[in-house]
Amino acid sequence: MQNATIELLLNHRSIRKFKKQPLTDDQINLLVACAQAASTSSFTQSYSIIGVEDPSIKKQLSEISDQPYVDENGYFFVFVADQYRNKTIGDQNGADTAVLDTTQRLIVALGDAAFAAQNMAVAAESMGLGICYIGSIQRDIDRTAKLLKLPEYTFPVFGLAVGYPDQRPEKKPRLPRTSIFHKNQYNAESRNEELNEYDRRIEEYYHTRSGGQRKETWTGQITRGLGLPARMALKPFLEKQHLGRR
Repeated sequence: MQNATIELLLNHRSIRKFKKQPLTDDQINLLVACAQAASTSSFTQSYSIIGVEDPSIKKQLSEISDQPYVDENGYFFVFVADQYRNKTIGDQNGADTAVLDTTQRLIVALGDAAFAAQNMAVAAESMGLGICYIGSIQRDIDRTAKLLKLPEYTFPVFGLAVGYPDQRPEKKPRLPRTSIFHKNQYNAESRNEELNEYDRRIEEYYHTRSGGQRKETWTGQITRGLGLPARMALKPFLEKQHLGRR
């Protein structure tokens, strides 16, 4: 049952070090075309993609994200949940656009952006390129929006760094299938035995990747993450953008 596509998906790795080789215009256009071929809810195509080419903007986004590979890659894309285009169309045609500020329409736009981004990610890896999602462009959401000149009814979901890999990291183990896959109904039973074994594998992975400098389990990582400061500016930003108000 294996084929080239399945092998590609099963061998995914996030790349955080890229060669200093920019993508060509043909590569960029092809990646965008693949993103546009993704599924979209009710054919609304409620997303936009911003290709960040200005070195100054890339550098500032790297500072916001606190990730050097936002600035050092072959090309950097930002995927935007976008209801502004549909708002403009509605206004031009005399439609009531109040529905666009609902949570349902926000979820539609977030989904569309994610579908398109994953299409691009798979396409990039099939071309021998590496990728890394960057959700931390939201660390200073107002500055990011200002840098990208985002209008109302839009939200920057994440960035996608793409380029020629300059590393080959070990593949990170995923949770056991039984922890993720449920049949017919959600199974809320404790799976401590499975998680203990998974913790052992993750601890070994981090130990190997860090040369013995990092000692952490997956459940420990999740627990530590629960104590990190939440991005409380996101909700006010969404409301200011007329998104998810109802």
